[in-house]
Amino acid sequence: MDDTTLGGYQQVHGRPPAFGAADGRAYSVAAFADDTAEAGRFGAALLFVCWGDGGVDRPVGHLETDYLAYGNSPDEALAPLLALTLEQVKAHLDRCVARQPK
Repeated sequence: MDDTTLGGYQQVHGRPPAFGAADGRAYSVAAFADDTAEAGRFGAALLFVCWGDGGVDRPVGHLETDYLAYGNSPDEALAPLLALTLEQVKAHLDRCVARQPK
């Protein structure tokens, strides 16, 4: 299994990957899909959980992308996100951080 993709990393390491972002905070990431279909399609996006500073081991916020993929089922919608390379996932995080008010 290749751990350079989001899905591969989760399978190999048994946990979500984590990244440092330009705002100086640490984020872990997960992919999620809608529980119910809207207009016959399920949407999927990335959810970045922000962790506290100074060794605080609890979430202090989150960021999320817009829907990045759609499918006829949640699994079908998630598949392209789980195939993203970790570099691509980090680029999505960087864009989410850049959109935040200063």
